[in-house]
Amino acid sequence: MDREESLGRSAVCKQPQPGGPSLPSTPSARHQGDPSLPSHHNHHHQLLKSAAKMSARNQVITQQIQHDWANREYIEVITSNIKRIGDFLNSFDMSCRSKLSQLNEKLTMLERRIEYLEARVTKGETLN
Repeated sequence: MDREESLGRSAVCKQPQPGGPSLPSTPSARHQGDPSLPSHHNHHHQLLKSAAKMSARNQVITQQIQHDWANREYIEVITSNIKRIGDFLNSFDMSCRSKLSQLNEKLTMLERRIEYLEARVTKGETLN
């Protein structure tokens, strides 16, 4: 048998037999649940589909987790700033109360002194 005959026979062998199952023309058609393929091919295809779906779900979950952490960090920054504002306001309140208390003491002393001086003037005492 020469080379051409061998090639001719191999081409004949690959052609579908009349009345027999025909092979799909494209590789993707062969992997889409063709019942003429052995079951392990279909199972492998289903596993690949499942893996692709799981990978897509994992990506979505990963994105959701990253988004959640970004939100948590943002909330933490806002909470920290609110605490700082609260601390500042409490400190400002204490400072104002202290200064007002000091002013109140000075005013009280001035009022007493004025009352004393008024009493001396009323009695006719000299202020020297």
